[in-house]
Amino acid sequence: MNQDQPESSIVVCPDGPLIVRGDFEIVTPSGLPVPRDRQTVALCRCGASAIKPYCDGTHKFTKFRSGPAVQEGPAPEGG
Repeated sequence: MNQDQPESSIVVCPDGPLIVRGDFEIVTPSGLPVPRDRQTVALCRCGASAIKPYCDGTHKFTKFRSGPAVQEGPAPEGG
């Protein structure tokens, strides 16, 4: 990994968005880049956001549930 580039990560928020941090590109199904101006973004998982692909907090009003909790465990090696 290039030391000049920050490590990228995705955090799954229970009953909420995906928090994506680092150097990445978001593209449409046709391959066009989606504008973003931050290194950290929240991506909608509930499908109800008015600003998709970004989260606008609507999941709280729709009572979105993401399903069974992801089991926490040791981080995979060599990641």
